[in-house]
Amino acid sequence: MNNDQAVVGVVGTGLMGVGIATQSALHGYRTIVHDVDAARLASVVPKAEAVLDELIDAGRIDRAAKTAALARIETHGALDIMASAQFIIEAIPEVLALKHRLYEALDPLLAPDAILASNTSGFPPDALTGPLRAKERFVIAHFWNPPHMIPLVEVVPGSETTPEVTAKTVALMSAIGMEPVQLAKAIPGFVGNRLQFAVLREALNIVRSGAATPEEVDRVMKASLGRRWGIVGPFESADMGGLDTFVDIASHLMPALAKDEDVIDLLREQVSAGRVGVRSGAGFYDWDDAHVAQVKEGRRRVISRG
Repeated sequence: MNNDQAVVGVVGTGLMGVGIATQSALHGYRTIVHDVDAARLASVVPKAEAVLDELIDAGRIDRAAKTAALARIETHGALDIMASAQFIIEAIPEVLALKHRLYEALDPLLAPDAILASNTSGFPPDALTGPLRAKERFVIAHFWNPPHMIPLVEVVPGSETTPEVTAKTVALMSAIGMEPVQLAKAIPGFVGNRLQFAVLREALNIVRSGAATPEEVDRVMKASLGRRWGIVGPFESADMGGLDTFVDIASHLMPALAKDEDVIDLLREQVSAGRVGVRSGAGFYDWDDAHVAQVKEGRRRVISRG
């Protein structure tokens, strides 16, 4: 998909939608963004500027690149603008009925060769395609937040998605600076979220056992696996450590790992107390200015490494 001619459409103006649009524009694509809410639509450019400023601060781009990227982003309140897009990414809330209503409205507007992708992390592709006539041109492209820092995009075809559509999606994701990984089939949570929640379940279990606090668990992760997994994945790590050694350790450790869902109660307790995380100013941590600044500095270091 040539970026001199192709138009990328994004429906949704949350952090993910704007993050995706910014990546697309930064890599030379005319990018049209739609939302029915005028106030949210007006927030697109300021949000994109914040992303681009973070990239400038980390030394990844210069101000000329920022200006060029912003010039490629267009905002539109009318959905029919998507008729001009060759690739459309839906990034609206994870509510199936909302997505179906959007697809019903989009279906008659789609260009004959347009690809429709969803940024969902919660629904398999075949659960989404009901309203679409051209189910073969639908695919999931699951970005991670924030896209300018975390390059993974899980590309998940549906049962009727053509190989050509999947291949074009993978190619476009690479062209906008992402790292696409194509799954052979859809499974709940895909790959990334399954790994994330497996780790979270054990982290909650450790805290529940009294062996360590949330702060101590996070320190262990950031000073060990968080660094290692940026270099080698779990299978490479096992190969390097010796599979025979991993068999020995797994034989006595795996039976002791959390297997129940009761650990979710630790999350529910925080939510019930109104401590939902950064958004409320508190969760497992109190998110004061110093803590927010510490995380921002960590983000800057990661982004600067590219």
